This record gives sequence, C-alpha cells and structure tokens, in this order.
Amino acid sequence: MPDLLNAALLGIIEGLTEFLPVSSTGHLLIAEHWLGPRSELFNVAIQAGAILASLLVFWPRLQKLVVGLGERDNRDYLAKLTFAFAITSAGGLIAKKAGLELPQTVAPVAGALILGGVWMMLVEWLVAGRAEHNDVTWKVAFWVGACQILAAVFPGTSRSAATIFAAMLAGLTARPAATEFAFLVGIPTMFAATGYEFLKAHQGGAQAAPEDWPAFIVAFVVSAVVAFIAVKWLLRYVQTHRFTAFAWYRIAAGIALLALVR
Repeated sequence: MPDLLNAALLGIIEGLTEFLPVSSTGHLLIAEHWLGPRSELFNVAIQAGAILASLLVFWPRLQKLVVGLGERDNRDYLAKLTFAFAITSAGGLIAKKAGLELPQTVAPVAGALILGGVWMMLVEWLVAGRAEHNDVTWKVAFWVGACQILAAVFPGTSRSAATIFAAMLAGLTARPAATEFAFLVGIPTMFAATGYEFLKAHQGGAQAAPEDWPAFIVAFVVSAVVAFIAVKWLLRYVQTHRFTAFAWYRIAAGIALLALVR
C-alpha cells in the first residue's frame, strides 16, 4: 500500500475514533499492527489534527467564555477547565517520569475495549434513574482531569469514554454537558502532548526522530476533516441517545481482536 494512502487511512481512523468513546489510540495501535508502526510523534500529532477540529467546532463556545469573563458563571467554568487540565498535566508528567508507556501489542487493547464497554453500560445503568444535571462541579472537574491520564497509559481505554463517563458518574448526568466539558478539557491536553513530542523530536535531532513529513501532513489534514464531521455528529447524537451502542461495539471489537491474536 502506498505510504500516503496508508497515512490517509490512519488519519481516517484517528478522526473517527478520537471523540467517539471507542479509543483512538487503541484503534491506531491495532491498525499499525497490520499497516506498519509509526512514530509516537506521528500518532500524537495526528491526534492534534483531530483536536484542531474540536477547537473549530467549539470556537463559538470558547469565545463566549473568554468574552464573557465578567460573568461569574463563565469564570467558574473556565476555572474548572483549568483545574481539570492541571490535574491531567501533573498526572501525565508523573506517568512519564515513572516510565509508563503504552504497550505495543493487541491483547491489552482488546481487554481494555471489553472492560471499557462493560464499564460504560454499568455507568449508563447507574445514572439511568437520576435527574439530569448540567452544572460542572469541582468534583466533576477533578475526575475528568484524573481519568484523562488513564487513556494516556492504558490503550483501549478511550479518553472521551473515560472522561465523559467519569463526569456522568460524578454528577454531571446530562450527556451533552458531560460531552462538552470532556472535549473542552481535551483541547489543551492534546495540544500540550503534541508540543511535548515535537520538543523531544527537536532535542533528539533529525536522526534520532526521523519523520515522513508528507505522510504526516496527509494524516493530519485527513484526521482534522474527519474529526470535524465526527464531533458535529456526536454532539447531535448525545442529545437524544445513550452511549449503549458504543459499549456493545467495544465489547464485540475486543472479543474479535482476542480471537484474531490467538
């Protein structure tokens, strides 16, 4: 398969799965198991393409928050976004210092997909009888920030699944509100992760971190375009649907992967 087509396919996979609660990192690891490995910089940076799409989708909301800083509710919301990001940053640095790295094998991803699917169904069941709450509390912000770290350490967890369902379990039971907060926290998180990887590549020099830049650019652009469509669709979907279909997909995909790697 030509390398640019390979990169475009990875961009499509990333764009579709970054915000759907099915694990983009897990799907990329699985895809690269058959399509050939890519650098960590490549994987993180095409995730940044998807995050750029999210930034464009949420730009009106972010503008409203910044322009309306004189309003207490906007200041409170931004403070909680900052707090959640700080929790993620601190935990991510600790994980890096501890040498925790994503495993490069399919079996752990498959297991995380199955466990995550079961977890999603359990949370949906737990919040089913609760009244919908749209207020982001400090408890919600803490758990969203903490659960972002899980996705960085355990492939197959899914950043969106971990954070959305952490928010719901912590009391933000309105799915659209939980989804929005989780995605907004993800914007600075993924841009920071991308900047960190670029810095490592620059410090290591070109020979230490070679990169196929044409393929990199193709994957980045494709990821951004596909993610923009996926985010818009998901935000409409959660207005009237639960996440149960994604939970069943995760369980089915995990079982299929375990069968394939035997």
